[in-house]
Amino acid sequence: MTFLLFFAAAIFEIGGCYLVWLAVRQGQLWLWLPALIALGVFGYLLSLTGIESAGRAFAIYGGIYILASLVFMVGFEGVPPDRWDLIGAGLALAGAAVIFFAPRGA
Repeated sequence: MTFLLFFAAAIFEIGGCYLVWLAVRQGQLWLWLPALIALGVFGYLLSLTGIESAGRAFAIYGGIYILASLVFMVGFEGVPPDRWDLIGAGLALAGAAVIFFAPRGA
């Protein structure tokens, strides 16, 4: 369930940030409202992950965000990742996994 929350948060954050990007670059001010709503939902979903520290949740989420960003790049922009994109994503996910799965005392 935690991973689904992280991935759902990524969808809302990337969507919200993309709407801001479009609003600024294309001068479509009406996009600010859905962008702010999406970013609010992102923050809410991240708070539901059950991770005891916001900083730790952000760190774990960082790896997932990088992967989701590359998926966005391929799926919405039609830009294939190069080997450096894939290596970087792998390193970020490995770091996020270490933080998430680390044994911690109660």
